[in-house]
Amino acid sequence: MSTYRIGELSERLGLSADTLRYYEKIRLLPRVARNSAGQRLYGNRDISRLQFIQRAQRMNFTLSEIGQLLEMRENPQKARAEARKLTQRKLAEIGQHLDDLTTLRNELQLLVNLCRGAEAGCPIIECIDGEPDARS
Repeated sequence: MSTYRIGELSERLGLSADTLRYYEKIRLLPRVARNSAGQRLYGNRDISRLQFIQRAQRMNFTLSEIGQLLEMRENPQKARAEARKLTQRKLAEIGQHLDDLTTLRNELQLLVNLCRGAEAGCPIIECIDGEPDARS
């Protein structure tokens, strides 16, 4: 079994040593083995768990949700319905976020267009400043 010290693992996975310690502190990682000098020694199982955490983060799951997913990971067959519910909630959140981003894009495009035609002032600055007539 291969073991890695915190610096080696940090470089391999692109995670800071502080992040690795934090994951252990909040129990996303179980207590990590240590050598006689007290240095953390990570194994292949830890690497697999950390890669799972990284993939879940890229899917926009929170650390709390990732903790739930890690518990489900222990028995995925039994956890299927719960994992599906959690993922459906995440999907709904992302859908709402996309709607918000679309609205924001449209508002910014409107401001850019208004700015092109403005003869006095700047509709963009006025809108950000809270001027009530910035978009009329």
